[in-house]
Amino acid sequence: MAGVFNKLFSNKQTVSDDFSDDYVEITPSNVTKDGKARVVVRPFIVEDFADIKPALDALREGYTVALINIKPLKDKDLVELKRAVSKLKKTCEAIEGDIAGFGEDWIVITPSFAQIYRGSGPSPTELPPEQ
Repeated sequence: MAGVFNKLFSNKQTVSDDFSDDYVEITPSNVTKDGKARVVVRPFIVEDFADIKPALDALREGYTVALINIKPLKDKDLVELKRAVSKLKKTCEAIEGDIAGFGEDWIVITPSFAQIYRGSGPSPTELPPEQ
């Protein structure tokens, strides 16, 4: 028993035979069996404040680009629209994603690995080819 405490609380870095070179490889949940990453572009329609919950849940999973149609809520209640957009912005910040409106009636939210092109600088198709 004292040997266990000595190993746990000693300052020495020792290599033990208790550990082997065996390991378990864990496949991320967004990778399919054929090795391709799975990113979902998913539309949502917001008619009420409660309708943003499925979009928020999908965004928190981290592999969804959300296209959110806010026109029904905009036509119905501007106060609720502001509240919904505020909640979407806070979630976007929490997941370190990107959010932007396009047109009058749509919002797009991306996970942290994607960025929304906003028109400043050359677009990816206008960049010179790599040498």
